[in-house]
Amino acid sequence: MFTFKKIRFLSIFTFCGLFSPLLLCAQVNTALSLDLTHPAANVSPRLYGLMTEEINYSYDGGIYGELIRNRVFRDHPEKPEHWFLIKADGDSSSINLDARHPVNETLPICLHLHVASANKSTGVANDGFWGIPVKPSTIYSGSFYALKEGSGAKSAFTVNIESTDGKIVYAMATVSGIGDKWQKFTYTLSTLPTAVPTADTRLVLRPKSTGSFYLTLVSLFPPTYNGRNNGNRRDIMQLLAAMNPSFLRLPGGNYLEGGMFSTRFDWKKTLGPIEKRPGHMGTWGYRSSDGMGLLEYLEWCEDLHMEPVLAVFAGYTLNGDYLEAGPLLKPFVDDALEEIEYVAGDTTTLWGKRRALDGHPQPFKLHYVEVGNEDGFDKSISYNGRFAQFFDAIKTKFPDIEVISTMGGKDWLGSRYPVTSRTPDIVDEHYYRNAFEMESDADHYDHYDRKGPKVFVGEWATREGSPTPNFNSALADAAWMTGMERNSDIVVMSCSAPLFVNVNPGGMQWESDLIGYNTLSSYGSPSYYAQQMFNNYRGDEVIRINAEGVPNQLQKLNHADSLAQVKPKAYPGLFYVATRNSKTGTVFLKVVNCLPTVEKVNLQLAGAASVKTGGKVIIMKAENPQDTNTITDPKKITPVSSVFNGMKKEFNYLFMPYSITVLQIETR
Repeated sequence: MFTFKKIRFLSIFTFCGLFSPLLLCAQVNTALSLDLTHPAANVSPRLYGLMTEEINYSYDGGIYGELIRNRVFRDHPEKPEHWFLIKADGDSSSINLDARHPVNETLPICLHLHVASANKSTGVANDGFWGIPVKPSTIYSGSFYALKEGSGAKSAFTVNIESTDGKIVYAMATVSGIGDKWQKFTYTLSTLPTAVPTADTRLVLRPKSTGSFYLTLVSLFPPTYNGRNNGNRRDIMQLLAAMNPSFLRLPGGNYLEGGMFSTRFDWKKTLGPIEKRPGHMGTWGYRSSDGMGLLEYLEWCEDLHMEPVLAVFAGYTLNGDYLEAGPLLKPFVDDALEEIEYVAGDTTTLWGKRRALDGHPQPFKLHYVEVGNEDGFDKSISYNGRFAQFFDAIKTKFPDIEVISTMGGKDWLGSRYPVTSRTPDIVDEHYYRNAFEMESDADHYDHYDRKGPKVFVGEWATREGSPTPNFNSALADAAWMTGMERNSDIVVMSCSAPLFVNVNPGGMQWESDLIGYNTLSSYGSPSYYAQQMFNNYRGDEVIRINAEGVPNQLQKLNHADSLAQVKPKAYPGLFYVATRNSKTGTVFLKVVNCLPTVEKVNLQLAGAASVKTGGKVIIMKAENPQDTNTITDPKKITPVSSVFNGMKKEFNYLFMPYSITVLQIETR
């Protein structure tokens, strides 16, 4: 198998010495002429959004605020994972899982804590998702269900956030009234202003008396974004808000399908109070609490002023099981219609009324519904029939909704088994590539048939760098985005994936993720900032660009071969796109320089009546394409803004090596 690797580290002088016959080192007179008189197309208002699913501890241990891991004791059938007994030497106290004292049908398992000695140290601890985040002046909200076996005086617990060695107590509360019937108890924990941030911590519950105690649904939340009950982590939500996304594709890809029918995303089981949610096994090796349920996704959309793009389960699972179109599939079609009604129906509808009972009377905007996920992998070729059954049912009840097919695109998996039973409104295409592949295909959508369905690039990423992409990936991502933005008359939506990764040891199942975090902090990768730049600086019209003398980049077919044995392949090293705000006249020219050299470009604004001399420049660059951001160096590579005072109808600009640049030009 051939592998493709970009030559990033050889200087331009090395290129000259090896390939002087190709004249690749000659001075290139590059010109970009922007035609402001005739816009090429309208920019899709929903071009850039977010894709999410439970992978890399994206929800539990990620954006979802819950700090207690295995809060209902169902992560392992035989032992209370992430819980451990604290006791003194010689103390015979013990813990074990118990199924004889269910709270309800969704909380069938509890932790039995037998306290044999009235010792202040005896208790049970949870280590959280790689610790409990301690920060100064922070108020945590907690709760748990508890009972004490046998009648008699009621008991009390102390609840502490403390260091893992128990020597430092950061916050403490006392909960009283624990008796012989299940009861929910709440508590708050407050840290001092002098608390030093740390995750070398645990949550500890200690009974103040001997006896047998039972616990379940032990929960602890930090302050959440917008103060949401059962809400999301603030810092990660703030990173997302800075991207200004227009939509959220939910509930995710493989997470929607599940490994089997019993572990699909069953949206009805994610509604209501968390004590009514059973949770389910996820698709990436760990259990999902379903604390992030359908309503929480929708509130996430509401908090960031974006719309949901709802994917509905389509009768196919990751283990290859499926249902043919017809009577057996009908319950799942009906379930999808009810889900759409829950999202967008008013309170006169059955499921709109249920949403109101869950605390949100106002319907959510819903324009797009996707049927399934990556059904090109379905070897049964049953999607044609399944899609038709879903399509007809959705269009009959919700005629204004645009229905997305997971296959049927030009080059991706769908090309193997194109959808012919119905013409989808939009097709979903997915691309995971290295930098060479992404950059060399940046003109991908220039050649699409404008008479076919619109395109949703529902998953895409340059996969170089771990756990988050390096700057080489950011350059390739930006090159790819120039092509999507230039063709946003047909590419109506796009979102990269995966969105999140917990960078703690054991937290990652998929490399090259947009945003990384640990227990205490979070950061954006260079690719994150590239996408932020593209979305935050764009107009509503695509501007035609006539280019001359665009420089090429060297490629080699096999990085193991010596350069002297390889015939280089040339392809563009500068990528560009321009859009304009039709109301203000502001032009946004984006140029991606993947070359190791400064590129002097002549810029012409054809058709501009006048150009303001001073304009804003936003640039992100790196000395080495392998450079990246990390949890310990989160801002190593970020965009920098400045003012350039040389703008006019025609001017020259120097684009730095390995850089992504936005020129904001004020025209009339």
